[in-house]
Amino acid sequence: MPNDAAETATPEAVLQLGMAFWGSKTLLTAVELGLFTELAAQGPGDLATLTRRLGLHGRGANDFLDALVALGMLRRDEAGRYANTVQAGLYLDRAKPSYLGGLLEMANRRLYPFWGHLTEALRTGQPQNEARDGGADPFAAIYADPQTLEIFLRAMSGASRPTARAIADSFPWSEHKSFVDIGCAQGALVATVALAHPHLAAGGFDLPPVRPVFERHMAEMGLADRARFQPGNFFDEALPAAEVLVMGQILHDWGLPEKMMLLREAHDALPPGGALIVYDAMIDDDRRRNAFGLLMSLNMLIETPAGFDYTGADCVGWALEAGFAEARVQHLVGPHSMMVARKAK
Repeated sequence: MPNDAAETATPEAVLQLGMAFWGSKTLLTAVELGLFTELAAQGPGDLATLTRRLGLHGRGANDFLDALVALGMLRRDEAGRYANTVQAGLYLDRAKPSYLGGLLEMANRRLYPFWGHLTEALRTGQPQNEARDGGADPFAAIYADPQTLEIFLRAMSGASRPTARAIADSFPWSEHKSFVDIGCAQGALVATVALAHPHLAAGGFDLPPVRPVFERHMAEMGLADRARFQPGNFFDEALPAAEVLVMGQILHDWGLPEKMMLLREAHDALPPGGALIVYDAMIDDDRRRNAFGLLMSLNMLIETPAGFDYTGADCVGWALEAGFAEARVQHLVGPHSMMVARKAK
């Protein structure tokens, strides 16, 4: 008997996934060229105008712009003028606070070439970033240069704002009086939650070089008097005290021993009845659906010595082992979920 499924199967899905880097690199290049920012600032432009504005050679420019139309990043009207789609205008215009392009710029410069060594990473278990050839820790270099650090932290903010809004809306903040974001970066979550819940005392905890970036952002958001920065390294000192502690995209950087250490530190720092929020691109418990979470875990293989992403069930189990009385997982937005763990009263 013939296999009907095999006879009707077509190769489109396989080819589309296998060649997906074509579309990815086209978008990353458009961000690098500042195309979306140019269109937002100067308005729609035709092929000749954009070729001139962006300093392109001309060969391939038409295909490049039309590919972005087909990929849903640009619109083209009947007169042949190109303009941003709503999504591109919101998230890829460098002048907007919602800009995600900083993260994409980093992906283009760093992650794109490093992922070319995924096979080696899987065979060796070793990072494939700058450290692969004996280079310095890339994050140490980022934190050592104030300008590079601010660009990096702003990129992280753009990526985290939708998740921060979901946390601000879905957690019972009215039951608490204070919170601190551990590894706060620029302070996107701190600002989002503090503005949505004016009764809260807000704080951010991160390495000392982050302080000026955090404080500038709080001043920009009108929170200079409400949001306090607390410098520190969570591997060297106790976590700050608050009724709620938040760890966003922190646990996945580390191996299991470090994950457990951080969870235990959070439990010790919280008062009775206090809560820990952990959010990441948590993998679904069946490990079948959240492709982004699984790919992010591969990115941790590329970038870190021992980091990995995890399921919600994993995180709940670790929290209970660390001493929390109860823990639950709640979906937030897109591939992201949060675990809320409560310390016994």
